[in-house]
Amino acid sequence: MGTYELIKGDDKAAAAAEEEHNEHVLAVDHALPYPKDLEIGGKRASAPRSGDRHRLVSLDVFRGLTVALMIFVDDAGTYLPAINHSPWDGVNLADFVMPFFLFIVGVALALTYKRVSNKAMATKKAVLRAAKLFVVGLVIQGGYFHGLHNLTYGVDILSIRWTGILQRIAIAYLLAAICEIWLKSDDDVDSGHSLARRYRSQLLVALILTTIYMILLYGLYVPDWEYQLPVAGSGPKSFSVECGVRGDTGPACNAVGMIDRRIFGVRHLHRRPVYERTKQCSIDSPASGPLPPDAPSWCQAPFDPEGLLSSVMAIVTCLIGLQFGHVIVHFKDHKDRIVQWMIPSFCLLALAFSLDCFGVHMNKALYTLSYTCATAGTAGMLFTGVYVLVDVYGYRRPTLAMEWLGMHALMIYVLIGCNIFPVFIQGFYWREPQNNLLRVIGIGS
Repeated sequence: MGTYELIKGDDKAAAAAEEEHNEHVLAVDHALPYPKDLEIGGKRASAPRSGDRHRLVSLDVFRGLTVALMIFVDDAGTYLPAINHSPWDGVNLADFVMPFFLFIVGVALALTYKRVSNKAMATKKAVLRAAKLFVVGLVIQGGYFHGLHNLTYGVDILSIRWTGILQRIAIAYLLAAICEIWLKSDDDVDSGHSLARRYRSQLLVALILTTIYMILLYGLYVPDWEYQLPVAGSGPKSFSVECGVRGDTGPACNAVGMIDRRIFGVRHLHRRPVYERTKQCSIDSPASGPLPPDAPSWCQAPFDPEGLLSSVMAIVTCLIGLQFGHVIVHFKDHKDRIVQWMIPSFCLLALAFSLDCFGVHMNKALYTLSYTCATAGTAGMLFTGVYVLVDVYGYRRPTLAMEWLGMHALMIYVLIGCNIFPVFIQGFYWREPQNNLLRVIGIGS
């Protein structure tokens, strides 16, 4: 993770160097204030210690909290289905992880591209960085590694999974970076209205993407379709799913799944659909379990939670985070920043619950508009709280662990979140492959 360099207004050399390398450095204005006379909630803000002014620590802490949440829900979700991903409609604790990461990417981009001296070069570097992230995601989530207690590796290109968490982040990062590099005016900012005017083109992009998503989700015709599953000792078994509808947001006949099946093919989708834990598909719902006797034909159909159409709204989440980052760039007073963050956060949450009441249900698998608003609004409120705690009040010591996690988020995600470290450890065994350290401590057994 990059450092957050301070740019002093009277140091032209430092400013020029920052402009030259701002694609690699997340910049925070030197005027990130810690005024002695600032009071919030009756408590006086303390000045930062020497060296602390070189980072926007709250962003690292928020990222670290998200990493910790990811690890917690991945490990505990199996035993506590209530915190695992919602089987379909609704939002559980695990459903906040991906939007939080996307929101953080947006905030960081506003700081990274605060000053851009060469737009073409900045765009080239953003494309390269996104491509690297996409390739990493393809390797660790495309099927190359075969999971715990399986010492084989490699993937058939005919069944590789093209989409995944890092691939989605790469796409959202690239689109948001291009918007930040090319789509902002030179208007002065002294209020929330002028901030929106300066970045109106970016807001228009978010509106266009949302409109396209809604039109495709509710307007595309989804025909009947079929898929095959391998059966041990015999040939593949075919299943037919009857649809012939428009605007369906259920597991079987939604436009999100149809687009992925048409573009990628069923063999390239995630083979453990989240809806396998619904009541229709699991006796032990909301946990995974045996199929009920009357289970519908779609229960075992592959479905990718990071598909193409749902990733459109993931980009919108990143663009929302980008606007929160602009507040850091243009507003120097803590109170102003908090107000500029809390108002849109409350508005997003209010819009989310209103949409949910009118039938646009929160759904992580489809990444619906209500889900986008709910998770982005929650991210905004949580980030504001962390900012007040860490950057205003200066409570660093209680959050040091989260700060460290945030500074090494990608490494931790790859090694732990994607089981790369356990897979590496299990490669060392005593006489038989099953006699490895993972078996001893009970992981994956």
